[in-house]
Amino acid sequence: MAKELPILIAGGGPVGFVAALALAQKGFAVELFEAEPRINDMPRAATTHAATLEMLAGLGMVDEVIRRGYVEPKFRIWDRPSHSIIAEFDFGVLKNETPYPFAVQCEQHKLASMALERLRAMPQVRVQFSARVTGFEQFGDRVEATVEDGDGPRKVTGSHLIGCDGGRSTVRKALGIDFEGYTHPERFMILTTTFDLGTMYPGCTRNYITDPEQWFSIFKVSGDERGPLWRVLSATQPEQTDEELMNPDATEKRMQRFLPKDSPYDIVHRNLYNVHQRVAASFRKGRVFLAGDSAHVNNPLGGLGLNFGIHDVIELTGLLDRIVHKGASADILDDYDRHRRPLNVEFVQQQTIANKKRMEERDPAARARSNEQLRATMNDPAAHRAYVLRASLLESVRKRAAAAA
Repeated sequence: MAKELPILIAGGGPVGFVAALALAQKGFAVELFEAEPRINDMPRAATTHAATLEMLAGLGMVDEVIRRGYVEPKFRIWDRPSHSIIAEFDFGVLKNETPYPFAVQCEQHKLASMALERLRAMPQVRVQFSARVTGFEQFGDRVEATVEDGDGPRKVTGSHLIGCDGGRSTVRKALGIDFEGYTHPERFMILTTTFDLGTMYPGCTRNYITDPEQWFSIFKVSGDERGPLWRVLSATQPEQTDEELMNPDATEKRMQRFLPKDSPYDIVHRNLYNVHQRVAASFRKGRVFLAGDSAHVNNPLGGLGLNFGIHDVIELTGLLDRIVHKGASADILDDYDRHRRPLNVEFVQQQTIANKKRMEERDPAARARSNEQLRATMNDPAAHRAYVLRASLLESVRKRAAAAA
């Protein structure tokens, strides 16, 4: 009997490593290639929602995610000019529908590291850093990828290839798949501080502060050896340069403008990045698949992008297992693109675009209508439940399950 070819993964972010773990636990051989020398620990996604926690439980990771993260059952939406709470939503209303009626603030590099530690104990898995997938060829029964590392280019053969190599995905570009959508004119900035911003916004560690002039959001993460950290997310002006925004004086003034206090802030990270709303025209071509940021990118308001990327690979690994190990027809792979792409548009793109619009709405009448709608939703038990069911991505998972039934 011929030896089963490994499944190849391009990209060692959290989505790539979760894909590798899910595949390995189903008995697949896996080879993962990450271009950087180590897992990137720059501040990026941190919110893990209930639907994703359920999936991580299936991989044996959820207890560690909860232990190493910060559990928050609520989030608040504020009006900055009046410094008043517009609405507070509580995932606790879902306590009879999920074992995890909360979000966990666990930085994505920790999630990737947890998966990597488990993979190191699996002999059928090979993880290589400082190795970039630069191209590939597809054949009827295999994929041959070109991988470049310190020794130069080489060929690696696998049964399939999963592109988890980010928004600038080499895999997607090599497939010739359009990345449809747009880029916001402004960039987003994340500033991370050791100062306890909970003293200014007590009672909840996920806060969205709307303002027609300058919105921002603050949320707490479990941090590192320095202890818990707080992140402040905001939008910059399109004409502002990196130097104008990123020098220490500028970031201190920015923090003081949002959250004034008598002493300077200890700012431990600064991150400035472009923001996109894009979805790949297809998530699959032949034996090659796109997942996570390679397939879809969105603004971070709501914390949905990373979660949906994990949902991508959990579904894809299940389909591959049914084909390779359970005798299902390869035609079921069509389900991956057929379902994942529309779900992303409906539950991630539409929701994050609406979140941003609400945060920055300038028209007073439109702001008033939006605020009143949020209050009405919060105060109606059925509407409140429906809102958090969608925000937690449990609704998207249920819709997919219903389609598969």
